[in-house]
Amino acid sequence: MKLSLTAWSFPSCTLEEAAAISKALGIGALDVGLFYRSALDKHEILADPAAAAEKLVGLGVEIPNYYHLFGEGLAGRNLALPGTIDQNARDLEQVLTFADAARIPTVFILPGVVNPGQSRADAMAVSTESLKTLKQVESGFGATICIEPHVHSWAESPGLVLKLIEATDIRLALDYSHFACLGYRQEEIDPLAPYAVHVHLRQARMGALQTKFAEGTLNFPAMFGTLRDAGYNGALSIENVHQDYMNTLYEDVLTETVEMRDCYNRWKET
Repeated sequence: MKLSLTAWSFPSCTLEEAAAISKALGIGALDVGLFYRSALDKHEILADPAAAAEKLVGLGVEIPNYYHLFGEGLAGRNLALPGTIDQNARDLEQVLTFADAARIPTVFILPGVVNPGQSRADAMAVSTESLKTLKQVESGFGATICIEPHVHSWAESPGLVLKLIEATDIRLALDYSHFACLGYRQEEIDPLAPYAVHVHLRQARMGALQTKFAEGTLNFPAMFGTLRDAGYNGALSIENVHQDYMNTLYEDVLTETVEMRDCYNRWKET
């Protein structure tokens, strides 16, 4: 396992500046996405994947993951929205072409939301069919697709996520904080660890998706051990943020990033 940072943790920084922060902190890896000043150009990724990948050369960091949205925001062309499968599959082919050219091993997408007129079961059924098609697209590429179950998605419980995995064989970008803030105990989330191909780290507690390291309930040494014992050997991406979503505006991102880095390094050295 190796640490990474998420570029969107530093909304005022360019991609080059976020990479420099990662190097300065001794991490040397950076997840990339479509947000804030470090955002990649989604239109270029879809139109000319090779050119988009070429622009990442020279950052001087590994890039373990790319976060892709098919539409705009959480609801735009989401996986649970009927009628989106064909266009999303076409887009994913370009996205994975980009990821392979940029040597990005994993691409994470979102599972979808409960759309107007749907029940949670309806959303799960459409998302399941979407993911079956997207897994077929993935088979022709080196990069692995994964979903991040998140607050406000239809997949808000470990049990629902396990059912989706059973139906589709999809892998996870696992973020314990999304479940912890909904009240799930860490031991209830642990069964998802064997299915992770990417991991996000930040402290949380019931009712708070993000909180200061010393004020949350997640036991990170235990989490690291669970992941290791499950055979996980991918990136642990520190994802403290400064954004409106779920009131995650009030922590010092740099301080919390260093706290998490030091926690992992202490555990690793034992």
